[in-house]
Amino acid sequence: MKKYDAVISGYTCVDLIPDFKKTQSVASLSNLFIPGKLIEIDGISYVLGGVVPNTGLAMKKFGKKVLLNGLVGDDFIGKIAIDWLDKYNLSEGIITTGGAGTAFSIVLAPPGIDRIFLESPGCNQIFDASFIDFDAVSESRIFHFGYPPLLKQFYQNNGGQLVALFSEIQKMGVVTSLDFSLPDPESESGRLNWPEIMHKLLPLTDIFVPSMEELFRIMKPGEYEGILSSLLTADSISKTVVDTIREIGKQCINNGVKILLIKAGRWGAYLRTGDVSSVIANAGTNLDKRKWDHCELWCSAYKTDSSKIKNSSGAGDTSVAAFLSAILDGENPETAVRYAAIAGRDNLYCTNLYDDLCNWTELTKEINSEVNEITYL
Repeated sequence: MKKYDAVISGYTCVDLIPDFKKTQSVASLSNLFIPGKLIEIDGISYVLGGVVPNTGLAMKKFGKKVLLNGLVGDDFIGKIAIDWLDKYNLSEGIITTGGAGTAFSIVLAPPGIDRIFLESPGCNQIFDASFIDFDAVSESRIFHFGYPPLLKQFYQNNGGQLVALFSEIQKMGVVTSLDFSLPDPESESGRLNWPEIMHKLLPLTDIFVPSMEELFRIMKPGEYEGILSSLLTADSISKTVVDTIREIGKQCINNGVKILLIKAGRWGAYLRTGDVSSVIANAGTNLDKRKWDHCELWCSAYKTDSSKIKNSSGAGDTSVAAFLSAILDGENPETAVRYAAIAGRDNLYCTNLYDDLCNWTELTKEINSEVNEITYL
């Protein structure tokens, strides 16, 4: 038995979320954000953001032993982050630096509109392998790392430090897990050759959990804009997009990924796997190899009650937390993806992720009582 179920490392920030009035009907952002217009809001929420707090807090809520391994600045926003994590006994692995300020994001999420992030990476720009707690990682079942496009030290030199990190951790016999963020095309990371980086990184990645948009951007950058525009106004996901997802999924598995989960928002989630033997052995989980090996399925999204929606920030991280927890528990593929889908949906109903999110028992009851569709491909 290892000390931790997972070490969660990578991007850490504080989200500042203006509370738009729930009665405000918004057709599009262009109708809302007009120069010279005054928009009255109901206040602003301060919550932890980034893969480290979001996935870490959710996994702890789901009953898992986790260590959060991130970086904050020695400033007011950093104090907010540490005080918040102290409430849940999760600040142990968070490092404070005077070298740069704490990262923060302003999350614009009007009702009915997908969120937009104004992101200041702060001290994540100096976060590198020297801040990784390798002793803790060696005592964990899964090492989950997130948001390389926002971590300058890891994406520089064609992703050299990130590739070296995953190589070293995989040699430890620890399952490697990777989440992403969408590269800003105007930023330094947005101009990188991500397909080339991923070609080196995927053979070292056991579990890969990007969103659909992120996957298209890093694996098919030339087709990204066309695919995205076709999704914006579509009522259902097209066969062309599904075929592209399946093509990229096959490519990821052929490149060495053992378990691929693509988060597709209102469209659901896509799962594809290869040979999961090393995940079973290194994570110490009792996954049914016959069911998990070479599996491909699509899970539809759970129905959302729009009147309950409070916040869409962090939904993908919460979804991943549930998926990893289900893998550690030895659930079958269909159930693991259902946990991911319903946890991401329930995140929408949360203001404070740790206090408001359902625990594992409650999540299980929801899965057993609500209907969604699993389609094997």
